[in-house]
Amino acid sequence: MNKAQFIAYLAPQFGDSKKEAARAIEVVFDAVVRNISKGEDVMINDFGKFKKVDRPARKGRNPFTGESIQIKASKKVRFLPAKGLKEVISGARKLGAAPTPPAKVAPVKAAKKAGKAKKVSRKPARKAKKSKRR
Repeated sequence: MNKAQFIAYLAPQFGDSKKEAARAIEVVFDAVVRNISKGEDVMINDFGKFKKVDRPARKGRNPFTGESIQIKASKKVRFLPAKGLKEVISGARKLGAAPTPPAKVAPVKAAKKAGKAKKVSRKPARKAKKSKRR
């Protein structure tokens, strides 16, 4: 599932608004990235934990030449799945029903203001003229 498919999957939960679903995803991902970059762990119950890990410098081997090389120290993100996620993946626990979208409520019309309402004349759109080709 890529990001566009994820947004399409979540859209029914946001009243079929892909824009709102995309905004929600952006906010969640932004919060995760910002907290991990600060060095804080992000734990989501029954899903897993994202944490920043420091990898020390080490020796490696160039696969083309077989030559030993020095690999620099780096910082990586590690995901540790939670027990609940592991159980679902292994088949030991079944998922419940997917959340259903909220019922659609008909919009409430605003009460008309007392007094005369202004009439707005609407003219039909003009048709574009065809250009003559020679």
